[in-house]
Amino acid sequence: MQAVINSIFGKLKGDKVIWLTVLGLSVFSLLAVYSSTESLAFRMAGGSLFYYLAKHFFVLGLGIVVMYLSHLVDYKYYSRLSQIFLWISIPLLIYTLIFGVNLNEARRWIQIPVINLTFQTSDFAKLALIMYTARVLSKKQREIKKFKEAFVPIILPIVIVCGLIAPADLSSAALLFVTCLIIMFIGRVNMKHILATILSGFLVLAMIIGILSVSENSGRLETWKQRIEDFRTDKDGPYQIQQAKIAIAKGGIVRIAPGKSTQRNYLPHPYSDFIYAIIIEEWGLLGGAVILGLYLLLLWRCIKIVMASPRAFGALLAVGLGFSLVIQALINMGVNVHLLPVTGLTLPMVSMGGSSIWFTGLAFGIILSVSRNIEEMKALKQTELSE
Repeated sequence: MQAVINSIFGKLKGDKVIWLTVLGLSVFSLLAVYSSTESLAFRMAGGSLFYYLAKHFFVLGLGIVVMYLSHLVDYKYYSRLSQIFLWISIPLLIYTLIFGVNLNEARRWIQIPVINLTFQTSDFAKLALIMYTARVLSKKQREIKKFKEAFVPIILPIVIVCGLIAPADLSSAALLFVTCLIIMFIGRVNMKHILATILSGFLVLAMIIGILSVSENSGRLETWKQRIEDFRTDKDGPYQIQQAKIAIAKGGIVRIAPGKSTQRNYLPHPYSDFIYAIIIEEWGLLGGAVILGLYLLLLWRCIKIVMASPRAFGALLAVGLGFSLVIQALINMGVNVHLLPVTGLTLPMVSMGGSSIWFTGLAFGIILSVSRNIEEMKALKQTELSE
C-alpha cells in the first residue's frame, strides 16, 4: 500500500500540500453533494441519488484530470495562452449578454451545440484576465510606475472584462476586479493609480445604479437592491438565510451525521450556493472549520510559492489565482453564516457544478505548474553544487 501511495505521489509534481488540500475538498464535495441532492433527485431523476453522485463524481474526476494535465505544462506557456484566452473571452461575454441562457433575469451561460453542454463564460474570462494581468505586469516592471506606458495597458482589459460580466453577475465582476487590484498592488503599480481606479469604480457603479433606478426596466438592479436591503434591515435574513441558520444550529459544535441533513429539503440550491451550511449541519462547526482551514492552507501555500518564485510572472500568476479562489470561498462561507448579503458565488471545488469545477481545476493546475518549476530549479541547483 505504501509503495502504491509513493508511486502516485511520485507522479504528482509541485506542492504536495496543495494536492492534498484539493483532494480533501473533493472528498467533502462528494459527501455533501450526495447528501444535498436528495430533493433534487426526487424531482428530476425519479428519486435516484446515484445519478447526481455519479454525475458529480465524473465532473470532479475530470476536474482533477484537468488539474493534473495543466500542472505538467511549463507555466511560461500560459503567458502566451493568456493573450489568446483574453481575445476569445471578450466576444464570448458579449455573445452571452445577448444570446445566453436567461435565468432569473441574468444571462450567464451559453449552450454548446451538438453536445448541449452549458458553461458560464465568466469562469473562462476570470481565468484569462488574471493570467493576462500577471503577464502584462511582469513585462512592464521597468516602467511600472508610469501611467501611459504601464497602467493603461493593464487597466483597460480589466475594465472591459469586468464591465461585460457585471450586468449579469455583479458579485463575480466585483471579485475579479478586487483580485486584479491585489495583483496590481503586489506588482508594484503606482498606489495613486490604484486608488484612482477604486474611486472611479465606485463613481461608475453609483452612476449605473442611479440610471437604472429611474428607468422602467431595472433588470438585475431590483435583485441587487433586494439582497442588500434584506441584509441591512432584516436581522433574520431572507428565506434561504433563515434555513441556512437552522442548518448551522442543528450542526452544533461537533456532529458526525453524513447524509442526515434535513434542511436540504428546504434550502434553495443546497448543493451549490448553500452547500457550506449543509456541511456544518452534518459535521458541526468543526467540519466548517476544517473547510475554512483547507482554503487558508491553500492561500498560505500560494504565498510560499510567490516568495520562492524567481520570476515575476510565476509569482503574480500563483498569487492571483490563489487569492481569487480563496476570496470566493470566503465570500460563499460569509453568505452562508449571514455575514454578507446573498450572492451567486459557489464554494470552489466543493459545490456541485460542471465547467466551473473544470476551470477551478485548471487554476489549481497552473498554480502547481509554477510550484513544479520552482522545485525543478532547486533540484538543478543542488545537482550543479554536488558536481
